[in-house]
Amino acid sequence: MVYGYIRVSTEKQTVENQRFEIIQYCNKQNIIINEWEEETISGTKEIEDRILGKLLNKLQKGDILICSELSRLGRTLFMIMDILNYCMKKDIQVWTIKDNYRLGSDISSKVLAFAFGLSSEIERNLISQRTKEALARAISEGKHIGRPLGSKNHKYKLTGKENEIKILLSKGFSKSSIAKQLGVHRFTMYRFCKNLL
Repeated sequence: MVYGYIRVSTEKQTVENQRFEIIQYCNKQNIIINEWEEETISGTKEIEDRILGKLLNKLQKGDILICSELSRLGRTLFMIMDILNYCMKKDIQVWTIKDNYRLGSDISSKVLAFAFGLSSEIERNLISQRTKEALARAISEGKHIGRPLGSKNHKYKLTGKENEIKILLSKGFSKSSIAKQLGVHRFTMYRFCKNLL
């Protein structure tokens, strides 16, 4: 079986670019994707909490997992290495489009996977470090970072539910029970009611 795996980190990103890349690649190689799995979740989330975790449990010897690049599997070196190690032990191949890897259980696959994962993590750390340095410099120059001073956030989790909350309060429901019913923390409800009433 051949599986196509797509992951984006936020709702603002689209899965279509990755899907297009995989389809183009498969058309050139005369490969048919038997099943697609896609998810919108951070690559830092534990593998068990992701669709990828369920997919890995389903994969069997000889299956191929195709994704646009190794970084789609995880955001850290150790996570990527764990996934690749798991696949190699089960004799599952991992193919990537941008990196042009066909990783199996051979030694060159293991070396390539390690080198790629290490370079990706170093790159992310450098980007993070540069961002922190730029923010520190901006603050030292007296620039304000974040929302303008004195401004308030006008959109809350409970915005638009004012009438519903007022009705439930008038019927004698506690703020804690309303919070539970609306799926928010009780402190969120208390703060919202403070502004509402």
